[in-house]
Amino acid sequence: MPRAVVVIPARYAATRFPGKPLARETGKPLIQHVYEQASLATCVDAVLVATDDERIRDAVLAFGGQAAMTSPHHRSGTDRIAEAVRSIHADIIVNVQGDEPEIEPEAIELAVALLERHPDADLATLAAPIADPARLRDPNLVKVVLDSRGYALYFSRALIPASKSYPELPPGDEHVYLGHIGLYAFRRDFLFRFAALPPSPLEAHEGLEQLRALEHGHRIVVGITSYQPRGIDTPDDYAAFLARWRARHPGS
Repeated sequence: MPRAVVVIPARYAATRFPGKPLARETGKPLIQHVYEQASLATCVDAVLVATDDERIRDAVLAFGGQAAMTSPHHRSGTDRIAEAVRSIHADIIVNVQGDEPEIEPEAIELAVALLERHPDADLATLAAPIADPARLRDPNLVKVVLDSRGYALYFSRALIPASKSYPELPPGDEHVYLGHIGLYAFRRDFLFRFAALPPSPLEAHEGLEQLRALEHGHRIVVGITSYQPRGIDTPDDYAAFLARWRARHPGS
């Protein structure tokens, strides 16, 4: 079995929720929840937080986690991860978002297994059926379409595939639309090649980093899961997470 390492990129200066990784109304900083959930994945040999902020590094070290300081000038979390793992020898590097305190370990395991099963794929990610029709046209929910083998054809903030009755959906439309989940498993060598590539035109147009891989001819295999991520983007999102956490931990 290939050696897999999870890397969690974490910044302090989030626009909508500054200091988010250190929010700790549960008694633990948010980054610790993400770290502990990722550590439950059976395929993972190590978990590492990649940050440019000493406060986050110190918080991770305080709960016994591993952290690496990286440059504050990276364009993306992927670039930050590539710097953090230069001295780490692992076959697969899994990018877990630092604002996913309820990440399911099984989601990480699926992404790693996809690369094992698809040796011609450079990158694996996940998607889930969009259950709420009201979210189909939400640009913050990225959609993906696949080929017959489960490889990504395209990712978009628009509704894809569009119906022939565009912009309306046909009556009784039974197509299963897929929402992308921002968890990535990279082959180590490809991670460095990817980070070295310049931003591509479609990536810039849609604001979706994964399109850089497709535009340069790389293959992304996509696993279908029932996991529905609940990322923390705003203080309101954190309040909702806190309510769910307290419901699971009465008396805390």
